[in-house]
Amino acid sequence: MMSLVPLLKTVMRPVMDYALPPRCPGCGAIVGADHGFCLDCWSGMRFLGPPCCARCGLPFEHEMGEGACGACLAQPPLFDSARAVLAYGDVARTVALRLKYGRRIGLARLVAGQMLRHVPAEMEGALIVPVPLHRWRLWGRGFNQSALIADHLGRLTGLAVDKHGLRRVKRTQPLRGMNPKQRAQAVRGAFALGADHGLAGRVIWLVDDVHTSGATAAACAKLLKAGGAREVHLLCWARALPRTEPRTGDD
Repeated sequence: MMSLVPLLKTVMRPVMDYALPPRCPGCGAIVGADHGFCLDCWSGMRFLGPPCCARCGLPFEHEMGEGACGACLAQPPLFDSARAVLAYGDVARTVALRLKYGRRIGLARLVAGQMLRHVPAEMEGALIVPVPLHRWRLWGRGFNQSALIADHLGRLTGLAVDKHGLRRVKRTQPLRGMNPKQRAQAVRGAFALGADHGLAGRVIWLVDDVHTSGATAAACAKLLKAGGAREVHLLCWARALPRTEPRTGDD
């Protein structure tokens, strides 16, 4: 019976595409394949990667080797690196909003697939840890978008996912509109390690949806390293570049 499943999917796919055609995650226009962006949205997306700061991932105008940016040299962040798929903009925001508030949980697979290019193939033994939600937000929303992304990333990479290594023990106000000092203060004491975290000597991929000031990532990285993690690498869907401020709200 199980051998018939692929055949049924092949036979039924044209019918499903006719009844429910694939649509662009950014604008809803009909596209040729699931999780594919239309040309207009694609052209408006700024993918991030080299050349960039080796530590925080801030894009450079031209190749500068493996060095860090001035801010990271002056005050190195608590995480070992940060990478994001996109610069925060209209399309990145729309996808984040539809996933987080529109309950389009299938977009978590799209996000994880795009994140994959930032995960080196030689990361065997690394552990994926999503940024947790406070229980009240989790009960209200019904899911943690970072955990959904982490699950898909774990399946794509074969790496273990630990959704209990970090806990959010204090509900924080949305960080939007706060300056870096206020953000750091807001998340102080907001996280705790899980009882059986098993972090000693591990390389951690910390997964979140949007990277703004880095206050949340810093608080998580500090705890993970206190628990014995050897390295902590932040991996996000979108990163706010200077002079951009996400409007998705912060969890």
